[in-house]
Amino acid sequence: MTIFEALRASHDRQRVYADALIATHGASAERAEAYKVLKAELQAHETAEERYFYIPLMEHDLGVDLSRHAISEHHQMDEMMEELDEADMASPGWLVTAKKLSEKVHHHLKEEEHKFFQSAGKLLSDEQKASLAEGYEREYREQLVG
Repeated sequence: MTIFEALRASHDRQRVYADALIATHGASAERAEAYKVLKAELQAHETAEERYFYIPLMEHDLGVDLSRHAISEHHQMDEMMEELDEADMASPGWLVTAKKLSEKVHHHLKEEEHKFFQSAGKLLSDEQKASLAEGYEREYREQLVG
């Protein structure tokens, strides 16, 4: 498995979870669970991805800007999750922020898969792509169980 395959598996889950979240209503158990699942997935993925994809890419001049951009988007998603944590789940504002988060998730994943992966594919060796996948998977699982 390569780092790209490992990241795509998480990306696929994130899309499903983000879509499920914005389909929920009010302060329901369904909404609370959907948000909990998405938040856990995003946080575990971000931490592992930064450690085992973006930090190694920053060792290459051509990887610095795209890594900074992606890490900045992770930070924006974290801020939206903080807003959601503090807001009343039943309020209309909560769903507005949840929709913004979902849109940011979809934008970020599309950008990574269609732009960043191609650049990174040229910068990383086949050996790195495999070893980074192992590190990512290990870190992701550790973060997810917390």
